[in-house]
Amino acid sequence: MVKCLLVSKITARHTLKQGASYLVARSGSGNSMHSLSRVCRAGLLSSAITLSLTWTGTAISQTVVYTSADQEYAEVILREAETAAAQTTVAVFDAEASKTVGLERRLVAEKSKPKADLFWNSEFLRTYRLDRQGVLAPTAVYKSFGIPASVITPHSVGVGIRSRVIALHTATVKEADRPKRLEDLADPRFKGKVAIARPLFGTTSTHFAALHAQWGAAKFTAFLQALKKNDVAILPGNGDVRDAVAAGRMAVGLTDTDDAIGAIKRGQPLAMVFPDQDSTGAFGIYMTVALVKGGPNPAGAQKLLEYLVSEKTEARLIELGAVQLSVRPNGPVAKEIGSPRPKLWFMDPAKIDASLEPSVELIRKHLL
Repeated sequence: MVKCLLVSKITARHTLKQGASYLVARSGSGNSMHSLSRVCRAGLLSSAITLSLTWTGTAISQTVVYTSADQEYAEVILREAETAAAQTTVAVFDAEASKTVGLERRLVAEKSKPKADLFWNSEFLRTYRLDRQGVLAPTAVYKSFGIPASVITPHSVGVGIRSRVIALHTATVKEADRPKRLEDLADPRFKGKVAIARPLFGTTSTHFAALHAQWGAAKFTAFLQALKKNDVAILPGNGDVRDAVAAGRMAVGLTDTDDAIGAIKRGQPLAMVFPDQDSTGAFGIYMTVALVKGGPNPAGAQKLLEYLVSEKTEARLIELGAVQLSVRPNGPVAKEIGSPRPKLWFMDPAKIDASLEPSVELIRKHLL
Protein backbone atom coordinates (compact mmCIF):
# COMPACT_ATOMS: atom_id res chain seq x y z
CA MET A 1 0.00 0.00 0.00
CA VAL A 2 1.42 3.38 -1.01
CA LYS A 3 1.64 5.86 1.86
CA CYS A 4 0.80 9.31 0.54
CA LEU A 5 2.31 12.44 2.02
CA LEU A 6 0.49 15.74 1.79
CA VAL A 7 1.49 16.95 -1.65
CA SER A 8 0.82 20.36 -3.10
CA LYS A 9 1.35 21.55 -6.65
CA ILE A 10 2.42 25.15 -6.26
CA THR A 11 1.04 26.14 -9.64
CA ALA A 12 -1.88 24.49 -11.36
CA ARG A 13 -0.56 24.67 -14.90
CA HIS A 14 0.20 20.99 -15.42
CA THR A 15 -1.87 17.84 -15.32
CA LEU A 16 -1.22 14.13 -15.06
CA LYS A 17 -2.76 11.79 -17.56
CA GLN A 18 -3.96 8.52 -16.02
CA GLY A 19 -5.97 6.45 -18.45
CA ALA A 20 -8.62 8.73 -19.84
CA SER A 21 -8.65 11.15 -16.92
CA TYR A 22 -6.50 14.13 -16.01
CA LEU A 23 -5.72 14.77 -12.34
CA VAL A 24 -4.78 18.23 -11.19
CA ALA A 25 -3.40 18.97 -7.70
CA ARG A 26 -4.29 22.57 -6.98
CA SER A 27 -2.70 24.25 -4.00
CA GLY A 28 -5.14 25.12 -1.24
CA SER A 29 -8.31 23.89 -2.91
CA GLY A 30 -10.78 21.13 -2.24
CA ASN A 31 -10.04 19.77 -5.70
CA SER A 32 -6.41 19.33 -4.66
CA MET A 33 -7.22 16.83 -1.92
CA HIS A 34 -9.81 15.08 -4.09
CA SER A 35 -7.35 14.71 -6.95
CA LEU A 36 -4.60 13.62 -4.60
CA SER A 37 -6.77 10.85 -3.15
CA ARG A 38 -7.47 9.62 -6.67
CA VAL A 39 -3.74 9.59 -7.40
CA CYS A 40 -3.12 7.57 -4.22
CA ARG A 41 -5.90 5.10 -4.93
CA ALA A 42 -4.45 4.59 -8.39
CA GLY A 43 -1.31 3.37 -6.63
CA LEU A 44 1.01 5.80 -8.37
CA LEU A 45 4.36 5.81 -6.60
CA SER A 46 5.40 9.26 -5.40
CA SER A 47 1.90 10.57 -6.09
CA ALA A 48 2.04 14.16 -7.28
CA ILE A 49 5.80 14.12 -7.82
CA THR A 50 4.91 12.43 -11.08
CA LEU A 51 2.90 15.49 -12.11
CA SER A 52 5.56 16.25 -14.71
CA LEU A 53 3.40 15.41 -17.71
CA THR A 54 1.20 17.77 -19.65
CA TRP A 55 -1.82 16.69 -21.62
CA THR A 56 0.54 16.14 -24.57
CA GLY A 57 2.59 13.69 -22.50
CA THR A 58 5.74 15.84 -22.74
CA ALA A 59 8.05 16.03 -19.72
CA ILE A 60 8.61 19.47 -18.25
CA SER A 61 11.45 20.85 -16.14
CA GLN A 62 10.54 21.12 -12.47
CA THR A 63 12.20 21.31 -9.08
CA VAL A 64 10.86 18.94 -6.43
CA VAL A 65 11.07 20.26 -2.86
CA TYR A 66 10.55 18.18 0.26
CA THR A 67 9.73 20.61 3.04
CA SER A 68 8.66 20.58 6.67
CA ALA A 69 8.08 24.33 6.60
CA ASP A 70 4.47 25.20 7.41
CA GLN A 71 2.48 24.86 4.22
CA GLU A 72 0.65 28.17 4.51
CA TYR A 73 3.98 30.03 4.39
CA ALA A 74 5.97 27.70 2.15
CA GLU A 75 3.42 27.84 -0.64
CA VAL A 76 3.59 31.63 -0.77
CA ILE A 77 7.40 31.64 -0.91
CA LEU A 78 7.57 28.89 -3.53
CA ARG A 79 4.94 30.58 -5.64
CA GLU A 80 7.00 33.78 -5.56
CA ALA A 81 10.15 31.79 -6.32
CA GLU A 82 8.53 30.35 -9.41
CA THR A 83 7.91 33.84 -10.73
CA ALA A 84 11.40 35.07 -9.86
CA ALA A 85 13.28 32.01 -11.10
CA ALA A 86 10.98 31.13 -14.02
CA GLN A 87 10.81 27.47 -13.07
CA THR A 88 8.10 25.05 -11.96
CA THR A 89 8.13 23.82 -8.37
CA VAL A 90 6.46 20.79 -6.80
CA ALA A 91 6.34 20.71 -2.99
CA VAL A 92 5.93 17.63 -0.82
CA PHE A 93 4.79 18.27 2.76
CA ASP A 94 4.41 15.94 5.72
CA ALA A 95 1.89 15.96 8.55
CA GLU A 96 2.26 18.39 11.48
CA ALA A 97 2.62 15.62 14.07
CA SER A 98 5.52 13.81 12.37
CA LYS A 99 6.93 16.80 10.48
CA THR A 100 10.61 16.43 9.52
CA VAL A 101 10.90 12.88 10.87
CA GLY A 102 8.68 11.53 8.08
CA LEU A 103 10.54 13.42 5.38
CA GLU A 104 13.88 12.28 6.79
CA ARG A 105 12.80 8.66 6.50
CA ARG A 106 11.50 9.20 2.99
CA LEU A 107 14.71 10.81 1.80
CA VAL A 108 16.77 7.97 3.25
CA ALA A 109 14.50 5.38 1.63
CA GLU A 110 14.90 7.12 -1.73
CA LYS A 111 18.67 7.58 -1.42
CA SER A 112 19.52 5.16 -4.24
CA LYS A 113 17.05 6.83 -6.60
CA PRO A 114 16.19 10.33 -5.35
CA LYS A 115 12.93 11.95 -6.35
CA ALA A 116 13.57 15.23 -4.55
CA ASP A 117 15.93 17.97 -5.67
CA LEU A 118 15.90 20.13 -2.56
CA PHE A 119 15.21 19.69 1.16
CA TRP A 120 13.82 22.77 2.92
CA ASN A 121 13.73 21.91 6.60
CA SER A 122 11.99 23.90 9.32
CA GLU A 123 14.87 23.01 11.65
CA PHE A 124 18.47 21.80 11.45
CA LEU A 125 18.88 18.50 13.32
CA ARG A 126 17.36 16.19 10.73
CA THR A 127 19.32 18.00 8.03
CA TYR A 128 22.50 17.13 9.92
CA ARG A 129 21.36 13.50 10.22
CA LEU A 130 20.66 13.30 6.50
CA ASP A 131 24.10 14.75 5.81
CA ARG A 132 25.69 12.01 7.92
CA GLN A 133 23.80 9.40 5.94
CA GLY A 134 25.09 10.70 2.63
CA VAL A 135 21.74 11.99 1.36
CA LEU A 136 22.80 15.60 0.72
CA ALA A 137 25.00 17.13 -1.96
CA PRO A 138 27.72 19.74 -1.45
CA THR A 139 26.47 23.29 -1.58
CA ALA A 140 27.81 26.78 -1.21
CA VAL A 141 26.57 30.35 -1.07
CA TYR A 142 28.45 33.52 -1.84
CA LYS A 143 29.75 35.70 0.97
CA SER A 144 27.61 38.49 -0.45
CA PHE A 145 24.56 36.67 0.94
CA GLY A 146 25.70 37.84 4.40
CA ILE A 147 24.90 34.56 6.15
CA PRO A 148 27.10 33.87 9.20
CA ALA A 149 29.43 30.89 8.95
CA SER A 150 27.91 29.43 12.11
CA VAL A 151 24.81 28.32 10.19
CA ILE A 152 26.58 27.12 7.03
CA THR A 153 27.91 23.58 6.60
CA PRO A 154 29.39 21.95 3.49
CA HIS A 155 25.94 20.50 2.75
CA SER A 156 23.38 23.00 4.09
CA VAL A 157 22.64 26.68 4.66
CA GLY A 158 20.71 28.17 7.58
CA VAL A 159 18.06 30.87 7.20
CA GLY A 160 15.49 32.42 9.56
CA ILE A 161 15.16 31.68 13.27
CA ARG A 162 12.28 30.61 15.45
CA SER A 163 12.61 30.40 19.18
CA ARG A 164 11.10 28.14 21.79
CA VAL A 165 8.84 30.22 24.01
CA ILE A 166 6.36 29.78 26.82
CA ALA A 167 2.87 30.79 25.73
CA LEU A 168 0.46 31.90 28.45
CA HIS A 169 -3.24 32.67 28.69
CA THR A 170 -3.37 36.32 29.66
CA ALA A 171 -6.75 36.06 31.38
CA THR A 172 -5.51 33.22 33.60
CA VAL A 173 -1.88 34.07 34.36
CA LYS A 174 -1.29 37.39 36.10
CA GLU A 175 1.75 39.46 35.18
CA ALA A 176 3.47 38.67 38.49
CA ASP A 177 2.90 34.94 38.04
CA ARG A 178 4.28 34.65 34.53
CA PRO A 179 6.93 31.94 34.15
CA LYS A 180 10.44 33.20 33.58
CA ARG A 181 12.38 29.93 33.29
CA LEU A 182 11.77 26.78 31.28
CA GLU A 183 11.78 24.82 34.52
CA ASP A 184 8.81 26.88 35.74
CA LEU A 185 6.66 24.56 33.62
CA ALA A 186 7.11 22.06 36.44
CA ASP A 187 6.11 24.57 39.14
CA PRO A 188 3.14 23.29 41.20
CA ARG A 189 1.27 26.57 40.63
CA PHE A 190 0.71 25.35 37.05
CA LYS A 191 -0.21 21.77 37.97
CA GLY A 192 -2.60 20.33 35.40
CA LYS A 193 -2.44 23.54 33.37
CA VAL A 194 0.73 22.97 31.31
CA ALA A 195 0.89 21.66 27.73
CA ILE A 196 3.77 20.59 25.49
CA ALA A 197 3.89 18.98 22.07
CA ARG A 198 4.77 15.29 21.92
CA PRO A 199 8.56 15.43 22.34
CA LEU A 200 9.37 12.73 19.79
CA PHE A 201 8.88 14.93 16.73
CA GLY A 202 9.59 18.39 15.38
CA THR A 203 11.12 21.25 17.31
CA THR A 204 10.11 19.79 20.67
CA SER A 205 12.18 16.69 19.94
CA THR A 206 15.17 18.83 18.93
CA HIS A 207 14.73 21.06 21.98
CA PHE A 208 14.56 18.16 24.42
CA ALA A 209 17.61 16.48 22.88
CA ALA A 210 19.49 19.77 23.25
CA LEU A 211 18.41 19.99 26.91
CA HIS A 212 19.72 16.45 27.46
CA ALA A 213 23.04 17.46 25.93
CA GLN A 214 23.22 20.72 27.91
CA TRP A 215 22.02 19.47 31.30
CA GLY A 216 23.17 15.88 31.33
CA ALA A 217 21.02 12.78 31.89
CA ALA A 218 20.41 13.30 35.61
CA LYS A 219 19.02 16.85 35.42
CA PHE A 220 17.09 16.05 32.24
CA THR A 221 15.46 13.04 33.90
CA ALA A 222 14.52 15.13 36.91
CA PHE A 223 12.88 17.70 34.60
CA LEU A 224 10.85 14.99 32.86
CA GLN A 225 9.73 13.53 36.17
CA ALA A 226 8.75 16.98 37.44
CA LEU A 227 6.68 17.60 34.31
CA LYS A 228 4.89 14.29 34.73
CA LYS A 229 4.25 15.00 38.41
CA ASN A 230 2.79 18.35 37.35
CA ASP A 231 0.27 16.52 35.11
CA VAL A 232 1.60 18.03 31.89
CA ALA A 233 -0.69 17.57 28.89
CA ILE A 234 1.08 16.12 25.86
CA LEU A 235 -0.56 17.27 22.63
CA PRO A 236 0.13 16.31 18.99
CA GLY A 237 1.94 19.47 17.91
CA ASN A 238 3.00 23.01 18.77
CA GLY A 239 -0.10 24.42 17.10
CA ASP A 240 -2.27 22.32 19.40
CA VAL A 241 -0.39 23.70 22.40
CA ARG A 242 -0.97 27.24 21.20
CA ASP A 243 -4.66 26.61 20.63
CA ALA A 244 -5.12 25.03 24.06
CA VAL A 245 -3.50 28.04 25.75
CA ALA A 246 -5.32 30.60 23.62
CA ALA A 247 -8.65 28.95 24.45
CA GLY A 248 -7.85 28.92 28.17
CA ARG A 249 -7.90 25.13 28.42
CA MET A 250 -4.28 25.39 29.54
CA ALA A 251 -2.63 28.25 31.40
CA VAL A 252 0.83 27.87 29.89
CA GLY A 253 2.46 25.84 27.16
CA LEU A 254 5.79 25.31 25.43
CA THR A 255 5.65 26.18 21.74
CA ASP A 256 7.44 28.11 18.98
CA THR A 257 7.42 31.83 18.27
CA ASP A 258 5.60 31.41 14.96
CA ASP A 259 2.70 29.60 16.64
CA ALA A 260 2.50 32.08 19.53
CA ILE A 261 2.68 35.16 17.32
CA GLY A 262 0.00 33.76 15.05
CA ALA A 263 -2.41 33.78 17.98
CA ILE A 264 -1.28 37.24 19.07
CA LYS A 265 -1.92 38.61 15.57
CA ARG A 266 -5.43 37.18 15.68
CA GLY A 267 -6.11 39.07 18.90
CA GLN A 268 -6.38 35.96 21.04
CA PRO A 269 -5.68 36.24 24.80
CA LEU A 270 -2.15 34.86 24.55
CA ALA A 271 1.27 36.27 25.36
CA MET A 272 4.71 34.73 25.04
CA VAL A 273 7.75 34.67 27.27
CA PHE A 274 11.31 34.05 26.10
CA PRO A 275 12.53 31.94 29.02
CA ASP A 276 15.83 32.14 30.87
CA GLN A 277 16.79 35.62 29.74
CA ASP A 278 18.86 36.01 32.90
CA SER A 279 20.91 32.91 32.10
CA THR A 280 21.25 30.84 28.92
CA GLY A 281 18.40 32.40 26.97
CA ALA A 282 15.70 30.71 24.92
CA PHE A 283 16.54 27.84 22.59
CA GLY A 284 16.77 28.96 18.96
CA ILE A 285 16.05 26.86 15.88
CA TYR A 286 16.87 27.95 12.34
CA MET A 287 15.62 26.64 9.01
CA THR A 288 18.03 24.82 6.72
CA VAL A 289 18.10 24.37 2.96
CA ALA A 290 20.09 21.61 1.26
CA LEU A 291 20.54 20.00 -2.14
CA VAL A 292 19.64 16.32 -2.44
CA LYS A 293 22.50 14.23 -3.83
CA GLY A 294 21.59 12.79 -7.21
CA GLY A 295 18.37 14.79 -7.47
CA PRO A 296 16.87 14.97 -10.99
CA ASN A 297 17.27 18.76 -11.37
CA PRO A 298 20.46 20.00 -9.63
CA ALA A 299 20.58 23.28 -11.55
CA GLY A 300 17.01 24.16 -10.61
CA ALA A 301 17.68 23.12 -7.02
CA GLN A 302 20.73 25.39 -6.72
CA LYS A 303 18.77 28.33 -8.14
CA LEU A 304 15.94 27.71 -5.68
CA LEU A 305 18.34 27.30 -2.75
CA GLU A 306 19.89 30.69 -3.47
CA TYR A 307 16.44 32.24 -3.64
CA LEU A 308 15.34 30.71 -0.31
CA VAL A 309 18.41 31.81 1.66
CA SER A 310 18.57 35.31 0.20
CA GLU A 311 18.19 38.33 2.47
CA LYS A 312 15.02 39.31 0.63
CA THR A 313 13.36 35.92 1.15
CA GLU A 314 14.38 35.77 4.81
CA ALA A 315 12.75 39.17 5.37
CA ARG A 316 9.67 37.87 3.55
CA LEU A 317 9.58 34.79 5.80
CA ILE A 318 9.63 37.07 8.83
CA GLU A 319 6.90 39.23 7.33
CA LEU A 320 4.72 36.17 6.70
CA GLY A 321 5.35 34.82 10.20
CA ALA A 322 7.21 31.63 9.26
CA VAL A 323 10.27 32.74 11.26
CA GLN A 324 10.75 35.65 13.62
CA LEU A 325 14.44 36.55 13.61
CA SER A 326 17.12 36.79 10.95
CA VAL A 327 20.24 34.61 11.09
CA ARG A 328 22.05 37.75 9.96
CA PRO A 329 23.29 39.67 13.04
CA ASN A 330 21.78 42.97 11.89
CA GLY A 331 18.80 41.44 10.13
CA PRO A 332 15.13 42.10 10.87
CA VAL A 333 13.09 40.87 13.84
CA ALA A 334 9.33 40.35 13.95
CA LYS A 335 7.60 43.47 15.23
CA GLU A 336 5.74 41.41 17.84
CA ILE A 337 9.11 40.68 19.48
CA GLY A 338 10.34 44.24 19.40
CA SER A 339 13.54 45.44 21.03
CA PRO A 340 15.89 44.39 22.48
CA ARG A 341 16.51 41.22 20.53
CA PRO A 342 15.95 38.29 22.91
CA LYS A 343 18.87 36.22 24.14
CA LEU A 344 19.00 32.84 22.40
CA TRP A 345 21.18 29.78 22.71
CA PHE A 346 22.14 27.29 20.04
CA MET A 347 23.99 23.98 20.08
CA ASP A 348 26.16 22.07 17.67
CA PRO A 349 23.85 19.65 15.82
CA ALA A 350 26.37 16.86 16.38
CA LYS A 351 25.92 17.17 20.15
CA ILE A 352 22.14 17.26 19.83
CA ASP A 353 22.19 14.24 17.54
CA ALA A 354 24.28 12.30 20.05
CA SER A 355 21.63 13.04 22.67
CA LEU A 356 18.62 12.29 20.49
CA GLU A 357 18.27 8.57 21.18
CA PRO A 358 19.21 8.79 24.89
CA SER A 359 16.71 11.62 25.36
CA VAL A 360 13.95 9.68 23.60
CA GLU A 361 14.61 6.66 25.81
CA LEU A 362 14.32 8.82 28.94
CA ILE A 363 11.21 10.57 27.59
CA ARG A 364 9.48 7.23 27.01
CA LYS A 365 10.48 6.00 30.44
CA HIS A 366 9.74 9.05 32.57
CA LEU A 367 7.20 11.19 30.71
CA LEU A 368 5.08 9.30 28.19
